[in-house]
Amino acid sequence: MKINPRIDALQLMLTDLRTRNEAIRHKAAFKGCQPEFQKLVSRLIKQLEDELISEKLTNRVN
Repeated sequence: MKINPRIDALQLMLTDLRTRNEAIRHKAAFKGCQPEFQKLVSRLIKQLEDELISEKLTNRVN
């Protein structure tokens, strides 16, 4: 399989977002913005998943 740095970067970012970073989550809870924070994380994950799928499809065509 051809190496694609964009696919690798997207996969790494998704892994990072899905990993529970307790320090950041505690800070969000302390500031009272935990629900908003989680919505943003979920939105970012969805966007990156869509980009990853698109990049994989494009990579297959080429």
